[in-house]
Amino acid sequence: MEPLSYRIEHFNGILTFTIDRDEKRNAVNDEVMDGFKEVVKLIHKLNDVRFLVITGAGGKAFCSGGDLSEFHALQTEQEAFGMLSKMGTILYEIATLPVPTIALINGVAVGGGCEIATACDFRLVAEHARCGFIQGTLGITSGWGGGTYLVESGIKQDFALKMLVDATTYEANKLYEIGWATKVYKGSKEEALEDFIVNMKKIHPTVHQAYKEIKLRSWNEKNMFERVMEEIKLCAKLWESDAHNEAVNRFLNKSNKS
Repeated sequence: MEPLSYRIEHFNGILTFTIDRDEKRNAVNDEVMDGFKEVVKLIHKLNDVRFLVITGAGGKAFCSGGDLSEFHALQTEQEAFGMLSKMGTILYEIATLPVPTIALINGVAVGGGCEIATACDFRLVAEHARCGFIQGTLGITSGWGGGTYLVESGIKQDFALKMLVDATTYEANKLYEIGWATKVYKGSKEEALEDFIVNMKKIHPTVHQAYKEIKLRSWNEKNMFERVMEEIKLCAKLWESDAHNEAVNRFLNKSNKS
């Protein structure tokens, strides 16, 4: 039996979801999406989860976005929208969980990986990691709602737009400087996480839930889910373009040769 593409660990109030596809730079496939859905159900079911932590296996990549070798089979706007809206809905459910969510970014976070991290409440970034919305290099836009989360994240509006239109990666210190990274860490990610939540753990979880409700009320007033779905529709339209197909073919050919 093939091992799962993810791991879920629940210890001492922390639910950790690890994308376990190190050989694929922790790219998201259908199985990883189903794992995220399982996490959402668990947190709503269990009473003792205080934090959700999302990370990647190994030390090279947090998540490199959607697995193009699998999703390139999606050709039409409708086919693309099916996949994009599935993950976009899951990511919105993660973003609106009643507990603090932490992206523990142990390596490169690009494309959809950057979207996942942006949807979390906090981002702890390894000093060697580079992150960015590189979707533009593939002839598409962010397709899981990450552009909307970025605009609402509190970083300077002009830099939020620049991150999207540049379609490049940024070093950890630059990400901290613009306010995307909550903290840049050295050493082990486990120690970085423990240090980050040491004070939070002293506070009753109902307080955390109350503060999350403030954030979610603001999002409801701003029609966040509807805006996320509009973003996804735009990406789906671009998905079937010649520019996207040509860019993905170049990427896959390059990957096969390396």
